[in-house]
Amino acid sequence: MRYRVVHTTRYAYGAPVILAHNEARLQPRATATQRCALSEVMVDPLPATSAAREDLFGNRVLYFALQEPHDRLVVTAASEVEVVPPAPLDLGPIPSWDAARDGLSAAADAETRAARQFVLDSPCAKVGPEVRDYAAPSFAPGASLYESVLHLSARIHREFEFDPASTTVSTPVVAVLTQRHGVCQDFAHLAIACLRAMGLPARYVSGYLETSPPPGQPRLQGADVSHAWFAAFVPGVGWVDFDPTNNLRPSDRHVTTAWGRDYGDVTPLKGVIFGGGAHRLEVAVNMARLD
Repeated sequence: MRYRVVHTTRYAYGAPVILAHNEARLQPRATATQRCALSEVMVDPLPATSAAREDLFGNRVLYFALQEPHDRLVVTAASEVEVVPPAPLDLGPIPSWDAARDGLSAAADAETRAARQFVLDSPCAKVGPEVRDYAAPSFAPGASLYESVLHLSARIHREFEFDPASTTVSTPVVAVLTQRHGVCQDFAHLAIACLRAMGLPARYVSGYLETSPPPGQPRLQGADVSHAWFAAFVPGVGWVDFDPTNNLRPSDRHVTTAWGRDYGDVTPLKGVIFGGGAHRLEVAVNMARLD
């Protein structure tokens, strides 16, 4: 599938901003199932300086600075992306979850060593006793790692209500677990915390979801805004993605922008400003098929 994705962020400030430093993670990654044919980020007003780089996780980052007073900021990222479905998983070599956990420290390959950092706590996906208690029913001793994660993802989809008004970007996992409401970001953080509570690597994935499905296919939750899901590390296979918001494995209707330990590593746009006072924020995403 070929898509055009346009992500627009608008800030309106109550007072002039005299200096701003920003980072944008808005350009899709290149992966085994995804190719970014075209991507550009347009900033209004024009920045005084800008520079592109890759962060620790290989995400595309654009730094830009505005050094003249301004009372608004518009950042528009436009990308054309080709996505193919992932190959079917070979479940034969997938170990049990506890064998995978126990083998993490002994494995010498570079991919497993890099995955170990995703077992550690992170600010938005903290592990606690409530999280361990919630995770435990999905991880029976000796059960397949893949089946255990699939079971956890399905439970989150079934037991939590998608409710955009119920949380903010700072709502902790334990609060989501208590109220049983949230959005895709919350469900991804909960799943990540559950896997880490069992000693397993898990990472946060941000991106987009097709907003207008073809005839006969259901509209998925999380459309029209940035979407989020999670990935579990499976020894011998690599990272496998799961979308608990929609109870499915991400395929060619998902576009991946960035990944990291949690939302804090992949925030689409963040920065520091001097001045500005109160502000109003508007975000709009449009993802349309080009085929």
